[in-house]
Amino acid sequence: MGDPNVLEMVRQEEGRTGREADYAFDANEQSLGSRETSLLIHEEPTERRKEFEENLRKTGLELEIEDKTNSEDGKTYFVKIHAPWEVLATYAEVLGIKMPIKESDIPRPETIPFSYVLGPLKLPRNVKHPHPEYFTAQFTRHRQELFLIDDKSTFFPSSSRNRIVYYILSRCPFSMEDGKKRFGIERLLNSHTYSSAYPLHDGQYWKPSEPPNPVNERYTLCQNWARFSYFYKEQPLDLIRNYYGEKIGIYFVFLGFYTEMLSFAAVVGLACFIYGLLSMGGSSSSIEICDPDIGGQIIMCPLCDQVCDYWRLNSTCLASKVSHLFDNESTVFFAIFMGIWVTLFLEFWKQRQARLEYEWDLVDFEEEQQQHQLRPEFEAMCKHRKMNPVTKEMEPHMPLHRRIPWYFVSGATVTLWMALVVSCMVAVIIYRLSVFATFASFMESETSLKHVKSILTPQITTSLTGSCLNFIVILCLNFFYEKLSAWITKMEIPRTYQEYESSLTLKMFLFQFVNFYSSCFYVAFFKGKFVGYPGKYTYLFNVWRSEECDPGGCLIELTTQLTIIMTGKQIFGNVKEAIYPLVLNWWRRRKARTNSEKLYSRWEQDHDLETFGSLGLFYEYLETVTQFGFVTLFVASFPLAPLLALLNNIIEIRVDAWKLTTQYRRPVAAKAHSIGVWQDILNGMAVLSVATNAFIVAFTSDIVPRLVYYYAYSTNAVKPMKGYVNNSLSVFLIADFPNHTAPSEKRDFATCRYRDYRYPPDHDHKYFHNMQFWHVLAAKMTFIIVMEHIVFLVKFLLAWMIPDVSKDVLERIKREKLMTVKILHDFELNQLKENLKIDSNDFVKEVMIQENKVQLAKSTI
Repeated sequence: MGDPNVLEMVRQEEGRTGREADYAFDANEQSLGSRETSLLIHEEPTERRKEFEENLRKTGLELEIEDKTNSEDGKTYFVKIHAPWEVLATYAEVLGIKMPIKESDIPRPETIPFSYVLGPLKLPRNVKHPHPEYFTAQFTRHRQELFLIDDKSTFFPSSSRNRIVYYILSRCPFSMEDGKKRFGIERLLNSHTYSSAYPLHDGQYWKPSEPPNPVNERYTLCQNWARFSYFYKEQPLDLIRNYYGEKIGIYFVFLGFYTEMLSFAAVVGLACFIYGLLSMGGSSSSIEICDPDIGGQIIMCPLCDQVCDYWRLNSTCLASKVSHLFDNESTVFFAIFMGIWVTLFLEFWKQRQARLEYEWDLVDFEEEQQQHQLRPEFEAMCKHRKMNPVTKEMEPHMPLHRRIPWYFVSGATVTLWMALVVSCMVAVIIYRLSVFATFASFMESETSLKHVKSILTPQITTSLTGSCLNFIVILCLNFFYEKLSAWITKMEIPRTYQEYESSLTLKMFLFQFVNFYSSCFYVAFFKGKFVGYPGKYTYLFNVWRSEECDPGGCLIELTTQLTIIMTGKQIFGNVKEAIYPLVLNWWRRRKARTNSEKLYSRWEQDHDLETFGSLGLFYEYLETVTQFGFVTLFVASFPLAPLLALLNNIIEIRVDAWKLTTQYRRPVAAKAHSIGVWQDILNGMAVLSVATNAFIVAFTSDIVPRLVYYYAYSTNAVKPMKGYVNNSLSVFLIADFPNHTAPSEKRDFATCRYRDYRYPPDHDHKYFHNMQFWHVLAAKMTFIIVMEHIVFLVKFLLAWMIPDVSKDVLERIKREKLMTVKILHDFELNQLKENLKIDSNDFVKEVMIQENKVQLAKSTI
């Protein structure tokens, strides 16, 4: 029963005062006798359980077994584990857990000026900082008097108890097979010896613990963190760390910091959008396009073969106005600003991470040992053994020739699915090409749509439906690939949990990148760039004519595509995260005999919750990094993207908090001092965003052609941009149309216009690119080079000027090291004085030795 990969932890409140159940795991009666065809499967789980539980008792853990008749289904045994003080103290020393030795004399960072303005955003001090800051040292049983132990039952935080018990469970042996010792709860879960294992929550989330017990942390988190009405409040980060551990805590620190930095980008993006809104009426291009005497007299060439008719330029009046919202002078400024913003974000995050390492005692952190522990699947598949050069012990070894076939399968599968994404994108393009002609002929023939045509042109209608279809395809491909990538990674048989997560991260990120961004890359850099010209169009598969951009450019379509995919993904993700565990938990409670979570036991309540999973944080990071790509890679086309991301993240923080606190079993606490490989991915996307935004401004927007016209081709000194629209459209002689492309009906005009810079039909080099085309192309390339160099120069300067660790944090780290050495020195001297009973001369010598040690510590600091 239940998912076997997660654990939970709780303080017992039902009739057992003074004792704590740290973990629970269960076994279903049916799992013992349901497969009588195999004697091994039938009898071995019972023997394994007996030996495993006996070995757990030998480590000092206390086990309490609940009879199956007391469970809701009458079939499940629950085993509750209690960790007494002696066990906690022993393994805290083994794990090197740092505990307080003296209250810190370093004041907390001073509040920023005008902090009273931010008063409503603050949490109560006892929630934000539930404990004072301490100088800490690695715990050791032989120096217990050194540590501030007021109450042994509450000395170790619940996340540390969680880690300690999991450490014992993951290393406890249960059998000998083929001369090798088998150990670890994960193997027992994989072999279905136990159904699930989880640390328990420390109480109910809807009510505090009964006096005289202190208020349970789960209730405090629910009241001050997991409530949607507190969306504007800061997060109780220390409390999150104490309850869930550093690995989950640092995710919420990162998400909160990212959201804070988004607020600055959102304000600037909103200002750029408002500028475009206010200047929309004064856009010379829109004025000329909408003018009946200018745009109304310009006859444009058909947008598709035979079915499409000639059309007047002023039919795109509304589209040209909307395009100006996102394609104006502020676009360049915002693209440069976001290039600088992303640098500031990453550099300040390094500082925030360094401060966090100090505050959470992670300065000397070493990689969590369980990440390097061999996976049970790896050991089960290994037939060879090899000596570990570090431990000098024989360990399971998988020869390279056994791995290579699966690496090929893995690479081929990932490549195939990426090709499938591109194929689906091409299918959507074909859909747009096919449907465009249908929309165009239908809207032309239906007189009832005369008033709608000014708002929903065939271009806009095709773009909207194509973007929605593309979003649906993205979600479907993403769903199937998640399952496939997990299966492929398992088939590669990674050696450790860290290798497994790294391999899965690479696959998932590459696929997500192609899946979510490929359509945006197509619209930004390919659509409308290789169209050809009337009479000599380019065709996709020699059947469908290449898509053309609106006369105002493709930027408005890129904006539409980005808005639908980004907004749709965020809404779908939040709804899924909130509804999915809620429905599953409701269904489990509905199946319970009492049908009330207030009546059945606490360990069963936690058992019926959804499992967070060992990859729960992985998917949270993946979602955030994907959103970061939308905000940075294509932000020049959509300045409101940071605002949408900000609103989503405000909701996301509370959704994640709510589901972790109320809908999920408590995850296994783990340590982490950074966001890991995601930091490198963010850095790579930050560099790529500079190039993509430079190309968007140069090739997708209409800014550079307008500047070239303004400075080189304008003939009106009073209104330099007057005549730009006419200048940007080339002339084509209708008589030069091939028979299979021109509309069947005859017209009383001889020429039509199209968006390009080509010579007219009466020129010696008719339909060849003219000099203005090369001037515009040179200006675009120059703009890209200049913009990239400016942004990269500023990025490198900022990265050089902003230290990874701020000065005050360095000083605090040095102060703590010095004080720790001094406290340990004083403690050792007192021990010598009281216990060793040495004479005065020897004591003076010992004092001098210890003083020299302190001086040496000072000099090194």
